[in-house]
Amino acid sequence: MMTFSDIFPDRKPVIGCIHLLSLPGSPRYSGDLKKIFATALAEAEIYKLNGLDGLIIENFRDHPFYPGALPPETVAAMAAIAREVVNSFDGPVGINALRNDAEAAMAIATASGADFIRVNVHTGAAVTDQGVIEGKAHETLRLRKNLHSEVLVFADVHVKHASPLGNRSIEQETIENTERGMADGLIVSGTGTGMETALADVKVVKQNSHLPVLIGSGTTIDNIHELHLLADGFIVGSFFKKDGKAVNEVDPDRVKKFMDRYKLL
Repeated sequence: MMTFSDIFPDRKPVIGCIHLLSLPGSPRYSGDLKKIFATALAEAEIYKLNGLDGLIIENFRDHPFYPGALPPETVAAMAAIAREVVNSFDGPVGINALRNDAEAAMAIATASGADFIRVNVHTGAAVTDQGVIEGKAHETLRLRKNLHSEVLVFADVHVKHASPLGNRSIEQETIENTERGMADGLIVSGTGTGMETALADVKVVKQNSHLPVLIGSGTTIDNIHELHLLADGFIVGSFFKKDGKAVNEVDPDRVKKFMDRYKLL
């Protein structure tokens, strides 16, 4: 089985977000599938030219999200786009099937040749804007086994836009995702998209798990030095967008400035 250090062997990785335009099956789908492909590939090229270590593809603009299974037309579109991105980018690629369709993400990643998935609620349960979402680690890992897949599972701890059900502590969630959930990596975020991740949360997660810990939101050119001392990798979305807003397009200048600073660490 592959490990985090197998796919990211050199430095602490910076993983850029490809927030797909609204896909088939979503309220804002434009009907122009070619534009969705072209935009995703253009963003992948920007990231590639600026030396990012990895990418993660998300159906970010498909809100309001399904709490569970995505419709087949969305899964098919994500798989087709992911395959194109994997073929064009020289590095690991991940899949996040929002809001929490880990089985679809695993299937998409395996079929497209991607390397990892992000699962917002892997163990336990959380109250979200989609209602109560329950982790399905038991299904995700059995599917991976049945597919003979080596796709890694990166699980969120106290995921953003949510509150853990039953007052589960961040320590408890860290331990359960690590041990009983058998995750391959953990993700710590702020309370929402683009919100800065608390250093105290990162420290707690690091203290309670041997797994690599990634920052899932709020990494900027101003805090990367401090976060770099603690975390094992960074998923960056909002900072790379025009005006630093997640809903905007990727800004090549912001990507370059961030990576120029990062390479000096």
